[in-house]
Amino acid sequence: MKPIVDVSTAPTQYPPVLKARQRLGKYRVEKKIGEGGFAMVFRAYDTIEGIPVALKVPHWRHFKPDLVRALRQEVRMSAGLDHPNILPIKNAEFIDKTFVIVYPLGEGTLADRMRKRLSTRTALDFAEQMLSAIAYAHKHRVIHCDIKPDNFIMFPNSTLRLADFGIAKFAQGRRSVRAEGTGTVGYIAPEQAFGKPSLRSDVFALGLVFYRMFTGHLPEWPYEWPPAGFDRLKVAVPGDFQKFLKKALSVDQHKRFADGNQMFTAFKRLKPTARRHATTRAKKRAAKITAPTDWRTLKIKQFKREHGKELALKAVCRRCAGPMSEPMLYCPWCGDHKKVYAGETSFPKRCGRCGRGQKLDWRFCAWCYGSKLEPETQREYSDVRYEARCTNDKCSRKELMPFMRYCPWCRTKVRKSWPIIGSRDKCTRCKGGVVDEYWDYCPWCGKSRRGR
Repeated sequence: MKPIVDVSTAPTQYPPVLKARQRLGKYRVEKKIGEGGFAMVFRAYDTIEGIPVALKVPHWRHFKPDLVRALRQEVRMSAGLDHPNILPIKNAEFIDKTFVIVYPLGEGTLADRMRKRLSTRTALDFAEQMLSAIAYAHKHRVIHCDIKPDNFIMFPNSTLRLADFGIAKFAQGRRSVRAEGTGTVGYIAPEQAFGKPSLRSDVFALGLVFYRMFTGHLPEWPYEWPPAGFDRLKVAVPGDFQKFLKKALSVDQHKRFADGNQMFTAFKRLKPTARRHATTRAKKRAAKITAPTDWRTLKIKQFKREHGKELALKAVCRRCAGPMSEPMLYCPWCGDHKKVYAGETSFPKRCGRCGRGQKLDWRFCAWCYGSKLEPETQREYSDVRYEARCTNDKCSRKELMPFMRYCPWCRTKVRKSWPIIGSRDKCTRCKGGVVDEYWDYCPWCGKSRRGR
């Protein structure tokens, strides 16, 4: 039989915090791996059995007779629950005036695992193990009262074990029991916060853990349905499973599952459908990823990598969906004439004739032969995009940006043949820079490049 602590052996003074490499009977302390409000958890090595273990040691400042009685209750409750998903106690005794509860050492907690991506199928497997543990505890009339991801310990083969029965209570039939409002903020049922936990309180806490596993969001008071993250839930699980969680998270405890056994029965009925739903979604994602990409898509992706930044490809042709830049008058992929530009612009205003961007101090549209503009300011704005100069000697500023067709200061037609960096190709009609490796049409004059 597992040893049970005797309160009469409690020391009057409690020793200081354990340190690394300190010996405690047959256990050699290695390092602290966790800490709660009332106790610390250390990784240690059992020098007799030759295995690593976890030591739970109460904080010395809390070590009073009431705490000793609570620890004895935890040990006795855990000793009476023999289940593969409930963490067993290996030992519990005073060693060198230090009270120690010894557990098998896990690989971490569910909280640690939830910081990484969790597939729906894995979440369903975890949910089944958690429910199995709670259903077993409820069958023995034990209310855990502190269900949260940190209290589920991970073991090899993705096995979960429920731990920490420190504030657990024995249920009195279906009724609530009186207790202080203990528990963990964020995972505590409303009635438990008022000191009246019941078996339904564990159901509510499990619902919160499940919702977070499937959506990444933890519902908050006042727990109105649907909580944040519901869009993710609708994608992850089918409608019946959504109703299952809604019932578990009902603020009115009488509308929830009566206990873990009833909740577990409902879950086992819904799990096959939920797994098929998850499998179908996974297959669709895989098919989308592995679907053969057509040559045109590959061609456009490569073009964007090579010339996307230089050409500022912020627009898409409505006819063929090919990428375009603001100055282009024709789609280089399908040859469609773009008299009016409707894409994104980085300029503060647009030309009323061609829709292309304008700066506040321009007097004329640099892209079309539109009417004279009224500058909105007399201030002269500089711009890193000005790379050339107007050939008109009488021009006031002469600054030009790549691919301009008209000087924005004097309206003189730009005769310069704007090259495209990385390509030596030029249009035989307008002499503008083109990329024959990718384009079928000249974006400046619309001439077909197919026959060259």
